[in-house]
Amino acid sequence: MKKYLVVFEKTKTGYSAFVPDLPGCISTGKTRKDIEKNIQDAIEFHIEGLKIDGLNVPEPTDNYAFIKVKPPVKNISKERITTKKKVVL
Repeated sequence: MKKYLVVFEKTKTGYSAFVPDLPGCISTGKTRKDIEKNIQDAIEFHIEGLKIDGLNVPEPTDNYAFIKVKPPVKNISKERITTKKKVVL
């Protein structure tokens, strides 16, 4: 059994989801429970379609990370927000 990363997004009308490793594999739903079921079905349908068309099924990747960020400063000045600075990573 393979595990694919699914990205869930809250929308104005419910939820949407997509699978980065399976381009074009997306779904929507009114509730989180709905979208979890819908994207499961979409992944299975997408993979089945790839196989029927004789295409390779992409392997799931682990190319993701959770990034921790500090909360914003409460009394941040507007000057800091509007100042454009070049950031070098």
